[in-house]
Amino acid sequence: MSEHPSKTKLIDAAIDLVRTKGYAATRVDEVCAAAGVTKGSFFHHFATKEDLGLAAAQAWRDRAAGLFAGLTPDSHPDPLDRLLAYLDLRRAMISDDLVEWSCYGGTMIQELHQTQPALRDACQQGMDDHAAVLAPMIQAALTRHRVAAAWTADSLARHILAVIQGAIILAKGAGQADAARDCIDHLRRYVEQIFDHRGATS
Repeated sequence: MSEHPSKTKLIDAAIDLVRTKGYAATRVDEVCAAAGVTKGSFFHHFATKEDLGLAAAQAWRDRAAGLFAGLTPDSHPDPLDRLLAYLDLRRAMISDDLVEWSCYGGTMIQELHQTQPALRDACQQGMDDHAAVLAPMIQAALTRHRVAAAWTADSLARHILAVIQGAIILAKGAGQADAARDCIDHLRRYVEQIFDHRGATS
């Protein structure tokens, strides 16, 4: 069953505003104005601002799952090619509008990790879900390319997420997207060298 349009608008507005100015600085009145709905409509769908934040965290997880759903064994039979295609997609998502591709979950965790554990945990679940998608892909690539690693596929999956989240922070700090692109380019070279894929040395 699809969500009520006004609820979806509120969630979308909350995601955009949090990525722009943070959770604490985002007021319910602003979310309603950005969504084009009344405050009464807000309280029809959400009891509190935290409830909206939790719903937005779930929506963000769902979007991420859908975004990378096309990276399948049918589209990339070699799991390493699939992993590299994932990194290429993450790089392609980077635009000069830093807010547009910044991570709602990462923004929330950085701001709220000590003050609002329910929101932190909901956003961390999104990170865990994403790692759970990458780890089997990495393990399949290790097996196919006969790489004996002293580390786990899950640890590389989380390293990849850490680099991407760090790239977003560096881009925000520098005020330009090339800082993030450089990070992902280095990450791709690192993954290629782990597998010695196509003799990559660049």
